[in-house]
Amino acid sequence: MPSAFPFPVPSSLPGQIPTPPATPASNDVAQRCVNDINQYRATQGLPALARWADGEACATTEARDDSQTGQAHGTFGRCQERSQNACPGWPGAPEAVIDGCLKMMWNEGPGPGSEHGHYTNMVDTKVSRVACGTYVMPGGRVWAVQDFK
Repeated sequence: MPSAFPFPVPSSLPGQIPTPPATPASNDVAQRCVNDINQYRATQGLPALARWADGEACATTEARDDSQTGQAHGTFGRCQERSQNACPGWPGAPEAVIDGCLKMMWNEGPGPGSEHGHYTNMVDTKVSRVACGTYVMPGGRVWAVQDFK
């Protein structure tokens, strides 16, 4: 869900909700992102989302452009997505950022209001595809977006 403020980058990730059983890790960051989301969805009995490969270049451009302005969700809607989650300026390798950021979003859990928006986007039954874009800034910080359609 779009937000008027950037989301905090945690120094450590909470373990409120257990991580679902792991599937083989992917060195393809976009596929890893789709796999992670689908693992979380499976814990709620929800169908897997298809990888929206045609949307990945646009999602990556959104991540890059958001990194340049420093505003998470600043490009929301550019790729004609229904909703968007963002991982703004996280330190670490892209694979670790995707795993940690998606876990943090899932841990928001269900509930009303924007504080549960990332979780809500991940469990939305009106979407069938997800495009994951990742951009690594020159200093090493990772910006990633997940566009749901």
